[in-house]
Amino acid sequence: MTSTQDEVEIGYDISNEFFRLWLDERMHYTSAVFDEQHTTLEQAQRNKSRWLADFAEVKPESLVLDIGCGWGANLEYLALERKVQRAHGITLSRAQADEITARKLPGVTMWVADYKDFVPPEKYDALVSIEMIDHLVSPAQQQEGLAIPIYREYFNKTAKWVKPGACFGFQAILRDRVPRTRKDLEDLKFTADVIFPGGLNPRLEELVAAAGQSWEIVQLNTRREDYGKTTAEWLRRFRLNKDKIMASGWGTKVMSNGETVWTNYDRYLSTCVKAFANHWSSDVQMKLRLKD
Repeated sequence: MTSTQDEVEIGYDISNEFFRLWLDERMHYTSAVFDEQHTTLEQAQRNKSRWLADFAEVKPESLVLDIGCGWGANLEYLALERKVQRAHGITLSRAQADEITARKLPGVTMWVADYKDFVPPEKYDALVSIEMIDHLVSPAQQQEGLAIPIYREYFNKTAKWVKPGACFGFQAILRDRVPRTRKDLEDLKFTADVIFPGGLNPRLEELVAAAGQSWEIVQLNTRREDYGKTTAEWLRRFRLNKDKIMASGWGTKVMSNGETVWTNYDRYLSTCVKAFANHWSSDVQMKLRLKD
């Protein structure tokens, strides 16, 4: 099964204002895409949305679904910059849903729902999903050999939600090399168990095997270095705002492992920077097209 609503909210519902202090201005919580024209975090996050909207072949008249829409950053891009007349989103986090509602985005409809339970009101012209699939498979399920069947179920289900010829702009965090020291292994396990309980990053080969039954992989880009830059900037902004985080009470809140939010998030973000630098983790963007 996917991560439960309670598990998802552990990672996303500390406080919208807490995340606003160290994410970009639109609150993307996924890898940005940097290049010579997009050098700041804000610019690179919009560039990420542009890549995925292009992969999904989004047009102003398209009906688009964002699966795992977070705080609405990508929906905001679609509505305000791509001028999409109708965009839908689903999330399991109630705090994220409150943020999307507060943004009052034109033409945007959002539901708090598990993708497994979601029933589309009509067929979509395009899909986007940004690092939501990391919540589908638990470490235990992966050890039981269930990862590819679960991912295949996801891709097959989403294929039924779209019109013929539709495209899918897809992005996911990846597992890559296994660290060789006990401390590094413990840090990665801590990130999975404490910050994002119930989830596991897929391996690239698992996604390729799972998607191919319903979707053609038209283009594939890996973004390991981009995610390293993204998490390094999150860590910099997080530490820069330590006084505000501690004064607010968010930083001193105790989490499931008995440590404070400040201690856990500093460890988590530091681990992310190391993971992308050392090839323990990577990121992928894929352009998928529905097979006939």
